Formats: sequence, structure tokens, C-alpha cells
Amino acid sequence: MTDNSARLDHVVLWVRDPVASADFYEKALGLEPIRVTEFAAGKVSFPSVRLNEETIFDLAPLTMAPRMDVVPGAADSAGHPVNHVCLSLPGEDFDALRARLEERAVPLSDFTHDAYGARGKAKRSFYFRDPDGNVFEARHYE
Repeated sequence: MTDNSARLDHVVLWVRDPVASADFYEKALGLEPIRVTEFAAGKVSFPSVRLNEETIFDLAPLTMAPRMDVVPGAADSAGHPVNHVCLSLPGEDFDALRARLEERAVPLSDFTHDAYGARGKAKRSFYFRDPDGNVFEARHYE
């Protein structure tokens, strides 16, 4: 990458079991696990999964939350969930993701249509939770 424009680098998700979470993200969402072996061996603090060549989700164990109060004056801010993270996918990948989640009996919302996002109105979207309760929206634009 030579373009230095602003991009999303990573999102930290608080999880109970990082190895189990990495397995979920790999098998249900098709994301590449990173540093899982090193985490299991105690060599790194957390594993991650790769969303694309530029963005990862860090799967931080909840036990790290007390050490992550990094904003002065924001005591107890670490460990609080975000409302949701939205994944934008091509239509074919969107359908494949929904099918994988259904195979795993992951509860899914109904489809929404024409929801506004970073690229305008999305044709379809739906919501689901990971095993730790983090909420995701999946959408496609074309």
C-alpha cells in the first residue's frame, strides 16, 4: 500500500474466549485467523482475524479490559461494546455469509432495504451477533 489516505485499521472486540471467537469468525464469516497459535501459546496478548488486506478485528480477552482504560478522564471506558460493526460485502458473499450463519443456527434479523451507509443506500442488510454478543450488520450495495 502506498496510498496514505485515512482508512479503518482495526476494531477491538471484547470476547470471553479468543480462540473460540477466532474459530467462529473463520468458519461462520470466512475471515482469516491471525496469531491464534501464538495467543494459545501465551506469546501474544490476543489474536485477530483479517477482514481485508487493510483491516483486522482484534479479539481481546475481557480480562484485558481493566488495563485498557487509555483515555485520561474516561475511567471504566474499556470493555464497553460498540452498538454494531457493519461489513459491506459483494452480493454473492453476502448471500454466502447468511447461509453459513443459518447453517450454524445463528439468530438473524430480517432483511432491511435501502439503509444508508458509507456508500449510499445498501440494497439489503441484516444483523447478527457473534458468540460474545457483539452485533454485526452485513450489507451489500450492488
